Amino acid sequence: MESPRNYWPQWAELLKKYRLEGFVVRLLEDGGPLTLIGAQALYFGRTFFVPEQMDAIAYTLETEDESHAFAAYLIKAGAL
Repeated sequence: MESPRNYWPQWAELLKKYRLEGFVVRLLEDGGPLTLIGAQALYFGRTFFVPEQMDAIAYTLETEDESHAFAAYLIKAGAL
């Protein structure tokens, strides 16, 4: 699997396009169990989407350090 961090610029642009960056930052920082449930749902549904990206998103959601790092990336990138 490619490093999830390689996808961050693409994800940030998509979130910015749909104005979801603030919601995602709050979810990543304060979501707790919701992020784990979301990760499991993505692993379950990976056959319907691009598997590498779904795995990368799921890994980011289930790993607390990666979740907080991506939230910080979004904030630093000017999302908020």
